[in-house]
Amino acid sequence: MELEFLGGAGEIGRSAILVNETLLLDFGMKTATPPQFPVGSPDPEAVIVSHGHLDHVGAIPSLLSGDRRPPIHWTPPTRELTRVLARDTLKLHGGTYDCPFTETELKRLPQVSQTHAYGTPFRAAGHEVTFYSAGHIPGSAHVLVDDGETRLLYTGDFHTDDQRLVAGSTARPDADVVVCESTYSDVEHEDRTTLEERFAESVKTTLWEGGTVVVPAFAIGRTQEMLMICETYDIPCYVDGMGKRVTELLRQYPSFVRDSDRLQRAKSHARFVTGRQGQRERIAEKNAAIVTTSGMLSGGPAMSYIPAIRDRPVNKIALTGYQVEGTPGRDLLETGSAEIDGRRMPVAAQVESYDFSAHADRDGLRTFLDAYSDATLVLNHGDRCAAFADTLTADGYETRVPAVGDRLTVT
Repeated sequence: MELEFLGGAGEIGRSAILVNETLLLDFGMKTATPPQFPVGSPDPEAVIVSHGHLDHVGAIPSLLSGDRRPPIHWTPPTRELTRVLARDTLKLHGGTYDCPFTETELKRLPQVSQTHAYGTPFRAAGHEVTFYSAGHIPGSAHVLVDDGETRLLYTGDFHTDDQRLVAGSTARPDADVVVCESTYSDVEHEDRTTLEERFAESVKTTLWEGGTVVVPAFAIGRTQEMLMICETYDIPCYVDGMGKRVTELLRQYPSFVRDSDRLQRAKSHARFVTGRQGQRERIAEKNAAIVTTSGMLSGGPAMSYIPAIRDRPVNKIALTGYQVEGTPGRDLLETGSAEIDGRRMPVAAQVESYDFSAHADRDGLRTFLDAYSDATLVLNHGDRCAAFADTLTADGYETRVPAVGDRLTVT
C-alpha cells in the first residue's frame, strides 16, 4: 500500500493522506495567518472523511472544482458539520486566498455525498472501507481501509475515555498498519470528574461574588460538552456563536451521541443568544456563564464579551482547551493581555485554563496501541511525533514518522 502525506504529518492541521493514488483520507486546513492547505493537487477517485473539524474537512469542497466529482464518504453528522464549517469559511473569507472554494463548489457536496453507519463495510475507489466510532465528537470515525493486501487503520482524532457528549472509542479492528494521531502524546489529562468539579466550583464562586464568566469553546463538540456540564452542576448559562447551530444539528442525530436526552436537557437549561441589538452587552453584566466561540479568542462573539468583562477582577475567562501559539487565547494566558479586534487589551479579569480535550492523552494512546503491537505504526497529527516514536520504538514497536510531502510504502 502506498501512502502520500499531503498534510498533518509532524503538525496539527490540514490533515490529508492519499492512499494508492486513488483514495483520499481527509482534506483539511491549518488555521494560521494565512491559512495553510494540503500540498499538491490530488485528483482522487473517492474521498473518506473521518470527522467534522476544520483541520480535517476545511478544504473538502475544493475537491469539486472544475469537472471533478469524486464521491465523498462520511457519517451523517460529519456531512452536516462540514457544510456548516464551509458556509462559515465562505462568510468570513469567500473570494479571498484564505478560502480555497466557492459557493458553486459547496453546492455540489450533496450531489456526491454518501453516508455510512459505523461497522458497515462499503467500497470506495477499489478499497473496502469501514467506519468505527472514534469517541472524539459525534460522527467521528476510525477508518479501516483494505486494498486486498494490506489493512490500514487511520485513527483520525479519537478519545478512549467517555465524555458527556460521546462515549470513548472501544473499536480495535485488525490492521497491518496504523496511522495514529499523537496530539497529546506527552500529556496526561486530569481525571475528567475532578476537572469538571474544579471548573464548576470556580464558576460558581465567581457568580456568587457577583461576576460573569466567559467560557470560550469550540463550536463543535466542546460547546455541547460545556452546556452539559453547566446543566449537571446547575450553572446558569448562555450560549452564543456557531455552537448554537451545531447544538441544534447534533440533536437530529441521537444515535451518534452518548445520551440524547441529556443533550436535550442541556439545551433547555441554556439560554440561546439571538444577537439582537444590545443583547450581548446586557448579558455581559449578568451573573452567568457565557459559552461562546471562538475557543482561542480568534473571532466570533467572544470578541464582544471579552472587552465587556475584562476590566473587573471579579469576572473570569475560563479557557476550555489548548491554545495554539500565536492565537489571542495563548497570548492572554502568557501575558495577561490580548489583541482583540486590532487593539491590545490588558485584562484585569481572572484567566483560567481547563483541559477539556477530546483527544486521547499519553496513556490513552498507549492503551489503544496495545492492540497493535505487531503492526507498523505511522505517527502523525502532532508536533512531537518523533519523540513519541522513540518511546514506542524502545518498547518494541515498528514506527514511521513521515513529514509533509513524504511517500511511504507499507505492508
